[in-house]
Amino acid sequence: MLSFSFPGSVTKTSARQRYTGLILMIASATGLTLLSACASVVDVEPAPGANDPSCARTMVILPDEVSGFERRDTNSQATAVWGDPAAVVLRCGVESPSAVTTDPCVTANGVDWIAREGEDAWTLTTYGREPATEVLFDPTQIPSSNVLPELAAAVQAVESQAECLSTQQEANLP
Repeated sequence: MLSFSFPGSVTKTSARQRYTGLILMIASATGLTLLSACASVVDVEPAPGANDPSCARTMVILPDEVSGFERRDTNSQATAVWGDPAAVVLRCGVESPSAVTTDPCVTANGVDWIAREGEDAWTLTTYGREPATEVLFDPTQIPSSNVLPELAAAVQAVESQAECLSTQQEANLP
């Protein structure tokens, strides 16, 4: 039982009552903290090569914010999510794109990306880096011109082994 005293009134509480009240307050605060921590975890399927040490280097460099969206906790290795609901999803350790593709290649801040337009989201996968990193986002919510430069430093933790040789070096991405 908690007791409060107001100016001009005298309330006597035993040490046991104060101790019980303190324990209840700590338990309530701990429970709320645990519930809020659980609610923010995002379920993301890890990539097959998520345990590659290069992915670990990428993950520790990732920014806390991408285009105004805050980073959230995920439940799998080598994954990251920004926004609530998720506006940007990153997975390190995906299969590298084929050397021959008809999909456009885009270079942003020294990183080559293969762009695939989907109905609900775009998928950009690093080219020439093993393991590859995949980024999914909705271009109607967030432009690629914000996402790619903000992730470039982290993705560059995986050394480039090849460059795009596309005749179309720039794609018209939103």
